[in-house]
Amino acid sequence: MEGGHALSGAYQLCSGVLPKAYIKGRPSSFYSWARVGSCSRRLFLFAWPVFWLNKRFHQCEVIRGGKGSASGSLHSHSPMGEAAEARIHPVPVANKVSYKMELFNDIREDRYFWLRDDNRKDPDVLAYLGEENAYTEHVMADSKSLEQDLYKELRGRIQEDDMSVPLRKGPFFYYERTLKDKQYVQHCRRHIVGGAGPGDVKEVMNGGPDAPKEEILLDENKEAEKYGFYSVEAFKVSPDHKLLAYGEDTKGDEVYTLYVVDIHTGQSLGKPLCGLTSYIEWLNNDTLVYVTQDDLHRPFKVWRHKLGTEQSEDVLLYHEKNEEFSLSLLKSESQEYVFVNSNSKITSFVLYLKVEDAPQEFKPLTPCISGTDFTVSHRGGHFFIQKRNDELYNSELLVCSIESVSDTTVLLPHRPSVKLQEIQAFENHLVVFERQNGLLNAVVYALPPVGQMLTELHDGHQIQFPESPYMIESMENNFFSPILRYGYSSLRTPMSVYDYDMDTGESVLKKVEPVLGGFDADNYVTVREWATALDGTRIPISIVYHKHIAKLDGSDPLLLYGYGSYEICIEPEFSSSRLSLIDRGFVYAIAHVRGGGEMGRKWYEDGKLKKKKNTFTDFIACAEHLLDKRYGSQDKLCINGRSAGGLLMGAVLNMRPDLFKVVVAGVPFVDVLTTMLDSSIPLTTAEWEEWGDPRKEDFYFYMKSYSPMDNVKSQHYPNILITAGLNDPRVAYWEPAKFVAKLREHKTDDNVLLLKCEMGAGHFSKSGRFDKLEETALTYAFILKCVSR
Repeated sequence: MEGGHALSGAYQLCSGVLPKAYIKGRPSSFYSWARVGSCSRRLFLFAWPVFWLNKRFHQCEVIRGGKGSASGSLHSHSPMGEAAEARIHPVPVANKVSYKMELFNDIREDRYFWLRDDNRKDPDVLAYLGEENAYTEHVMADSKSLEQDLYKELRGRIQEDDMSVPLRKGPFFYYERTLKDKQYVQHCRRHIVGGAGPGDVKEVMNGGPDAPKEEILLDENKEAEKYGFYSVEAFKVSPDHKLLAYGEDTKGDEVYTLYVVDIHTGQSLGKPLCGLTSYIEWLNNDTLVYVTQDDLHRPFKVWRHKLGTEQSEDVLLYHEKNEEFSLSLLKSESQEYVFVNSNSKITSFVLYLKVEDAPQEFKPLTPCISGTDFTVSHRGGHFFIQKRNDELYNSELLVCSIESVSDTTVLLPHRPSVKLQEIQAFENHLVVFERQNGLLNAVVYALPPVGQMLTELHDGHQIQFPESPYMIESMENNFFSPILRYGYSSLRTPMSVYDYDMDTGESVLKKVEPVLGGFDADNYVTVREWATALDGTRIPISIVYHKHIAKLDGSDPLLLYGYGSYEICIEPEFSSSRLSLIDRGFVYAIAHVRGGGEMGRKWYEDGKLKKKKNTFTDFIACAEHLLDKRYGSQDKLCINGRSAGGLLMGAVLNMRPDLFKVVVAGVPFVDVLTTMLDSSIPLTTAEWEEWGDPRKEDFYFYMKSYSPMDNVKSQHYPNILITAGLNDPRVAYWEPAKFVAKLREHKTDDNVLLLKCEMGAGHFSKSGRFDKLEETALTYAFILKCVSR
């Protein structure tokens, strides 16, 4: 539909946070990979391009015309409330073609089912989407200057010529560089004077005239010139640092083509490998292992490729035949093992392969037990195993010898109030990221020398942080170093990168995300409130406002963000883009509703399956609490959510349309029941563990009771902006398109309803860093336009 780096893709695009490392890389710990990296394939995967339903459940009849072109449908009446606009520019009105679906003696009619085109080539569908885009442009024309000003503000806060903090890897510093007026990054490195080593927290890479020459390994700007969309994933350098492998997506459909380049000569080696996922690793200096997906985008096969051979000669190492499971792939922090994680929504197990045994097949490391999750890290003679099941719902940490993987010892027992979220293994340390009271902490443990038995952890010390609420995130680290690198941020503190010496406790700030334009963190206040849900549960809310502008007297405009699915934690992190609203007097808040993972595993379980409505009622309770506490005015209350958060927007739209002034739903999953009845799609089958199996009568009617598409009715709705991506493989464009069409048919108000479909992008909008700002500028201009009405 977004926790780690992957989640942020969904949250950051809708909250105005500029995408960072979540697109280019993943946390180095296996836990984060399995719960986030592999979740990034399932995180928001609801709708896919192939459709099939049992014919006995469906019947069709044409209500008006045939499918018809969109332009042919525009002569019809305009919905109430848009009549003034219709006199100048026709309001798009989609043709109605009856498509009936019957199950459990319940008949549902979808008059806009024809908008589904798996190939994205139907001229009628494309014409209709074009009309919607044209109408959006027309309605927003009087705010164009504001939109342009917002874009200039958003871009003006970015230090365009910038560089990430270099990371030691072997004899090189690796880093990324951005250039003025360039949309994409350069991947660079420099030789380390003195060669490989653990480094020091005070170490600074020499970039002066006497420094080793900078090598540009890949300039994405040059490659992107050939395409309208361009995204690089799986940027991997070979163990001997001589070769580069990277995957590129040029459509936004998250299907990658892999290139291997000789770094010294810049020449490509062999033919590119096609049809890959982003899971790619080097086994050794001439062998790669990668994952492919089936026709329905389920990662299901692991392959070994030897350089110099054809892809058709690659060796299949593992095939996951269970359609409820998808595969992920990661190399251990020690670089000695490659792990494959096969997971459904509630079950996962791990296979492993020692790098030295590259010609061999993967072997099982943990058992496959329904309802139990396993994730693994490696150090020395031991594997660290995180285990979660119904009894150990917040996970426990186990250790076993690599010689006897079934003989485990508990290192950290399960704790009902503390969720074990992620671990990072180092040669001499173990870092445990654990969540308590909605906030993530980092605890560092010293490990005995490699070769000694490990049966318990001693002397754990927790890193202290100055604010609340705040967020920290794991970052890529050097396994052989005592330095932990992590990111820190809050709603008022830009992303800050720290190096922490795990031996001495010394912490050194390496970089703060530059925010241009006179930003001063002291002008902003961040607080945490707690709303009371219908069942008495306390729901945390993170809030930020400008202390010299916000009045806090009940008259301020308020923007409330929500997500609440997949155990994803929406962190209270900084956004320079968000300042364009806050500096105009907005109070910004995040509702940490159930269905997310902020308060532990139970928090997630209380917002899924037959408890999914808690997510929606929690959000409404948070909105009402903020109004009661005078953080904003109801006639200026705006809400925002993306992907599964778009489902949240659609649900509360139908439940309490009177409560909100403006709703922005990005790539929203709104046709829940129809999509989840599509049992021919493997990923739909896997999603039954998240939403329920609607082939069962109780789940069918429960899901129908909140599915936004099935609950649109004749009533007043607030101002609404909905976005879509034509090539989106996670939430197909037709879900938001159908939802808008049905809203147009039924709404009885004078408020604005717009659809903006990106015709050359996928789930995460446009690919260029400045192009992405255009969507944010449009969103903010829409919010400001509607609030001022």
